[in-house]
Amino acid sequence: MKLASKLSLNKIDHVGIAVLDLDIAINKYKRLGFNYLKRELLNNMNVEVAFFQIGESKIELLAAIKDNGPIAKFISRKGGKGGIHHLAFSVKDIGQELERLKNSGISIVKDEVQEGAGNKRIAFLHPKDTEDALIELCQQNE
Repeated sequence: MKLASKLSLNKIDHVGIAVLDLDIAINKYKRLGFNYLKRELLNNMNVEVAFFQIGESKIELLAAIKDNGPIAKFISRKGGKGGIHHLAFSVKDIGQELERLKNSGISIVKDEVQEGAGNKRIAFLHPKDTEDALIELCQQNE
C-alpha cells in the first residue's frame, strides 16, 4: 500500500473504554482475566484511568471525575452508558505525524500535543475525518 509507507504508526497502543464507575469496571476486567497494570488520575482532562495489559496492547478504562470533562460528555451523549471511546496508536514522532496528517487534510481535535496517562504525549484526530471513530496518537516520553 502506498499510504502505509508514509505512516509512522507503530501498533495499536490501547483501546479506551469509558466507564461509569472505575472501581466496578476494574473488578470486572480483573475477573475477566486481564492483567491489571495501574491506575492514574489526569486532572488536566478531568478523568481517572486504569490500564490492563493484553498482549502488546492495553485496555484503558476511563471514568469522569467532573461533569464537564470529555468522558462525562461522551457518557451523557450515550444516554448515561459507557462504551468504546477511542482507539490509540503509538507513533515514533507525534509532532511529525500530526504535521503529516494536517497536510493531508485530517483535522486534529486540539492543535497542541497534551500530556496523557502513562508518561505519553497525546493528540486526537477529529472523528469527522475518521468515519466517526475517535483516534488517539500517542508517543512515549523519554
